[in-house]
Amino acid sequence: MLKKLAAAASIALAGLFPLSASAQEAETTTPVEITDFSLGPADAKVQITEYASFTCPHCATFHANVWPQLKSEYVDTGKVRFTYREVYFDRYGLWAAMVARCGGEMRYFGIVDMIFEQQQEWAASDDPNVVIGKLRTIAKTAGLDDASLDACLKDGAKAEAMVAHFEANMAADEVEGTPTFIINGEKHSNMSFEDMKAIIDAKLAE
Repeated sequence: MLKKLAAAASIALAGLFPLSASAQEAETTTPVEITDFSLGPADAKVQITEYASFTCPHCATFHANVWPQLKSEYVDTGKVRFTYREVYFDRYGLWAAMVARCGGEMRYFGIVDMIFEQQQEWAASDDPNVVIGKLRTIAKTAGLDDASLDACLKDGAKAEAMVAHFEANMAADEVEGTPTFIINGEKHSNMSFEDMKAIIDAKLAE
């Protein structure tokens, strides 16, 4: 399964730039460091890492039905540190991640929410140009401008680093599908808020 995901990432990277051939020429001599974005205190007793793809319907359902309550009851109260790790099944998911990261740490989770909320709209088209256009609209709603988006979407070195980061993390945690949750080092599959609450409460009581 991990080999299939890695192959999907390679395909995504190969088809990264549908709009401009010049974008494929983007290069840098400085290694690009990719970091994960997190919410909640670093020293929280419960640490949750979610592996998710922006084109995964089950991930969108989690972020619609579980994430708001998880955030309000556990992350915002300082009980949980939540880290989001992107998974790239296809080039659309990679593009969405590049757009989300373009907003920086302050805007990242707000853009993530919009990407999942509008998943059925932007990810449904077979036309890459339509997909990019709709992702750009989401980013502009979050306050980004065309110049910033152009720079982000043409950053081939960053895209390669993102794929390498994704592949290394997936292999290390033996993740085989999305969404997958690592809760204090233990791997869990998709679940309801009630099931996640029970696990978190048990960890908090330890």
